[in-house]
Amino acid sequence: MSISYPDLVVNSFLKNIFGVKIMYEIIKFPFLPGANLDKVTISEIVKINDESQEYGLRLSEEDAKELIEVRNDTLKNYGRVEVGAGIIAKIIAKFCDSSYLWQANYTAALNELIETFYYIKNESLDLISDDELIDIMKDFFENSCRGSIELLQGRELEALARNLRYEIIDYRKMEEYSEVFEEEEY
Repeated sequence: MSISYPDLVVNSFLKNIFGVKIMYEIIKFPFLPGANLDKVTISEIVKINDESQEYGLRLSEEDAKELIEVRNDTLKNYGRVEVGAGIIAKIIAKFCDSSYLWQANYTAALNELIETFYYIKNESLDLISDDELIDIMKDFFENSCRGSIELLQGRELEALARNLRYEIIDYRKMEEYSEVFEEEEY
């Protein structure tokens, strides 16, 4: 068993905090610098090509690395943590059949959708599950936004987040509440 320098620092830190020795085999920290979790995450993302190729969409390893970098930067900006492909894989699987995505805009659109997902999770105070948010994003993207990520971000999902924060029971119905919020902004 080999333990790298960051592992020793973390184990020592935990020992000092908790007053007990915590073995590396019991608690692992894959998010530490030097950990090779990205290779696993890349392969998880590239595996989704089996599904997306049916729609003429494919991600290279470089595309997968770019998605991971965007995800990591976004997570850092919002103070969030995620390990593995998680949300990236779910967004790819949900959106790969969209008629508004084609190979030329695929990676850029996924990057924007990933950033949008985490932004709305924060803005909605995590009051909506990941899967439900992704389903709603896809519904809006395909229907009312007709493939426009700008409309998805600026109109539909902002209203959704606001409705969630104000505890509106049927938070997906935007039209009925828009007048109330316009009056409040004064």
